[in-house]
Amino acid sequence: MGSSAIDTVRILELLPAPVFTMDELGYLGSWNRSAEQLYGYTANEAIGQHVLFLYATGTEDGQFVGMEEFFQIDGHAVFRVLHRNKSGATFPAELTLAILRHGDRDGVQFVATVTVLPLLQTAESDLLKLHASIIANSDQGILITDGNERIVSVNAAFSRITGYTQQEAVGQSTDILRSGVHDANFREQVRKALLGSGPWQGEIIGKRKNGELFPQSVSISVVRGESGTITHAFSIFSDISVLRASEQRMQQLVNYDSLTGLPNRTLLAQLLGQALATARRNNACCVVLALELSRFSSIKETLGNDVADELLRQVGQRWRTALRDEDVLARVGDTEFIVALLSIQKREHSGIVSQKLLNVLDPPFVIDGNPIHISARIGIAVYPDDGQDTASLLHCADVAVKRLQAEAISSYLFYSPEMNQRAKEQWQLEAELRQALSSGGLMLYYQPKVSLRSGRIVGAEALLRWRHPQHGMISPAKFIPVAEQTGLILDLGNWVLDEACRQIRDWMDRGAHMPPVAINLSARQFDRQLPAKIQSVLDHHGVPTDRLKLEITESLLMRDPDTVIPIMNELVAMGLALAMDDFGTGYSSLSNLKRFPITTLKIDRSFVVGVPNDINDCAIARAIVTMALQLRQEIVAEGIETAEQMVFLRNLGCDQLQGFFFSPAVDAIRFEEMVRNGERLQVHAYS
Repeated sequence: MGSSAIDTVRILELLPAPVFTMDELGYLGSWNRSAEQLYGYTANEAIGQHVLFLYATGTEDGQFVGMEEFFQIDGHAVFRVLHRNKSGATFPAELTLAILRHGDRDGVQFVATVTVLPLLQTAESDLLKLHASIIANSDQGILITDGNERIVSVNAAFSRITGYTQQEAVGQSTDILRSGVHDANFREQVRKALLGSGPWQGEIIGKRKNGELFPQSVSISVVRGESGTITHAFSIFSDISVLRASEQRMQQLVNYDSLTGLPNRTLLAQLLGQALATARRNNACCVVLALELSRFSSIKETLGNDVADELLRQVGQRWRTALRDEDVLARVGDTEFIVALLSIQKREHSGIVSQKLLNVLDPPFVIDGNPIHISARIGIAVYPDDGQDTASLLHCADVAVKRLQAEAISSYLFYSPEMNQRAKEQWQLEAELRQALSSGGLMLYYQPKVSLRSGRIVGAEALLRWRHPQHGMISPAKFIPVAEQTGLILDLGNWVLDEACRQIRDWMDRGAHMPPVAINLSARQFDRQLPAKIQSVLDHHGVPTDRLKLEITESLLMRDPDTVIPIMNELVAMGLALAMDDFGTGYSSLSNLKRFPITTLKIDRSFVVGVPNDINDCAIARAIVTMALQLRQEIVAEGIETAEQMVFLRNLGCDQLQGFFFSPAVDAIRFEEMVRNGERLQVHAYS
């Protein structure tokens, strides 16, 4: 600094008025004691700062006039401004600017003399305060930069969002906020905005003082002086990280299964739709696999919901690891998954993938110390052979897996048109069966049980019949499997229970002394609520428990004895008699047979049809009867159609017969006539 410059600084220091100097860009070069007293900033704190750090507002009245504009006003000007001291208090002031030259033009400085004005409660000053308050209290970050993109002013929200205080930010380049993560055209677009092409708005990734990156919504605009020249730029921005996190959570809820974290049906449809569009353009192949877990409901009933949920999660994890990254695995139902093979060379390869998915289920899952074995069935549909769109492929894969379900096979199966036709027939049958259930198209027939000692009718089995309005009587062998697959069997079972009790009550009201009626219980009916449901129906119709018997299949009893036996005990405690139906077709053990509170064993017809000529059937029938006698249980042989069968089983020690040899199942009116007329089988006529 030359001697003239030093003299000038000394002179300014002695002036009683607040005075400071600044260069043509607005950065302070000197600061006298009066300025220190007025603003509260020491010379060390003020020198080097931009003059706008003294301003309480970013309005055009508070902007620094650049050198080009100042020369146009002949080197001297007076401005009214609103300044702010170190403590934050604002005050109106008159700023007198003059040019102080030192040699050439590059050494030009401005000298500013500050005169504090009285606080006039004018509309202009109120508006100025309002502007300052809005900026200071805005929840959006605001920063003002000069022509060199250096920060000259920030608000409190800026500091809260970025972590930089006003003192740390002012004078710094805006590069301190840049993350380097942005669109390739971002810098060019912002540059155009700074050159006056118009405001820029968008979303970018910013960087806080601690290095954390965050998404922000930004608006960048410029400020022009009276001559139209751009003097400053300002940015208004918001931290939208919370909004983006909420959007991501919403996307997770909408597109992903909450239990397994796998894509759900919605996202699957999007991904598969996009893949099919690509396959059409490239004449490529796509495959959809429908995966259905077997025995899951029994696992859930036995081990509980928590174990079942964890099993589903682990199954999803195993299947995911068995697939390629580009393959899609989605969960679309309770036990239903879909795999989309979006890039596959030949349809036959999908069979290899299917077998791989089946194989990874072979090792048991160990959950809460319980080893759990589970298997699956897989239906396969191929684009473009089986379907041209997402809905068609999913439908065809589902048809294939339902075919495996009907055959109780844990394997994989490719779709075929014939399979689809059978499925359509089943769906039609299901719809018509539901209609029959609601419109009175169902009825109960009663097949007599006859004593092999007296020949008299001693009971009956209630059998469900369906009279179709167009096709006549539909065989139970045709509609019962459909009801089992669709879950309609539960409604049918409830209807049979109610109708049987209604008929028993009707016979009682008319004084008909009818024998007990037995009804069959399905596996779906056999749960903890069953005793209460039966008691409710009995009470509703006023039927004594000794008028109703329950027949339970052997396979149901063997599936989970520890769960079934307490329910059976509760039914027996109510006064109900239990029979084991289809005995010999399951895998009963003697230890379990002793535990079951049953009074009757019914020999399955498959072991009756061959006697007395088939040696094996005769041996099985003899073993069953011998065991039942030892257990002191009543023995009923069903499916007897000939006198020879009747004689053989009577001689073995069977108590009752049931079959066409005496009577087929008949309607309620005919069965009542048979009982009233004392119709009987002349068992002693056959010897």
